[in-house]
Amino acid sequence: MSTLFMISLPLDLGDFRRWAALRSVALDEGRALHHLLSETFGKGALQPFRLMVARGARRGMLYAYTRQDAESLRQMAREVGMPEAVAVADPARIKAKEMPPTWREGRHLAFDVRIRPVRRLNSPLEGWSREEQRRQLKGQQGKGAFRKGSEVDAFLVARLRRYPEGMPDEEPDNAGLTREAIYRDWLAERLGGAAELCADKTRLAHFERTIIERNGRIEGPDATLHGELTITDGAAFADLLASGLGRHTAYGYGMLLLRPAGR
Repeated sequence: MSTLFMISLPLDLGDFRRWAALRSVALDEGRALHHLLSETFGKGALQPFRLMVARGARRGMLYAYTRQDAESLRQMAREVGMPEAVAVADPARIKAKEMPPTWREGRHLAFDVRIRPVRRLNSPLEGWSREEQRRQLKGQQGKGAFRKGSEVDAFLVARLRRYPEGMPDEEPDNAGLTREAIYRDWLAERLGGAAELCADKTRLAHFERTIIERNGRIEGPDATLHGELTITDGAAFADLLASGLGRHTAYGYGMLLLRPAGR
């Protein structure tokens, strides 16, 4: 298998947002970045990716995994990149490093990952929820609105399945239905046999509900987890980095950023 690289690319946020507005994709940052990178380097060339922005900063740093080295990316941009996109995602500013082709089993690492922890329903899901109540107030579908094939917050799915008539006034301490616990379980599933999540050292660092545009607008969870893991299959872990975790990896979710554990 070809070498995996990690690249960094600085972006001027003002330039990026003006470009996104002209392309009519400004409402969904992930979708805007997806189009920007595709129009500069080719579809899927930089994926998964993550845009990191310090509070109040005018510039951000985009990180991504790719099978192409820096010079190949620059050449692709020169040959097929759209001029307006290339002006924003300047290929000359790419920096790259090679990632290990495999990883030592038992290696302990810390991580930072932004995820969209959703589940696609295999069957209709009924039950009371605040989200469902909002739909009713808007005159939308009533009870049973979560149809087969719907993409639903993993936290909401877990609670509806446990308490279809609504949450009790007092939930048992051992129910394990906190948002953090549900998202940890979701992440552990997606690590599969590649790594084992250290649940007691993994926390929900940030959460908000955001709207994305995928053939219509979809509201859902946007979460960042910080934690630690232990690699159990070195080759599978390398593949996991390249593919990303969960859904929407082409739109800024699922990129595992690694660092030494205990720091």
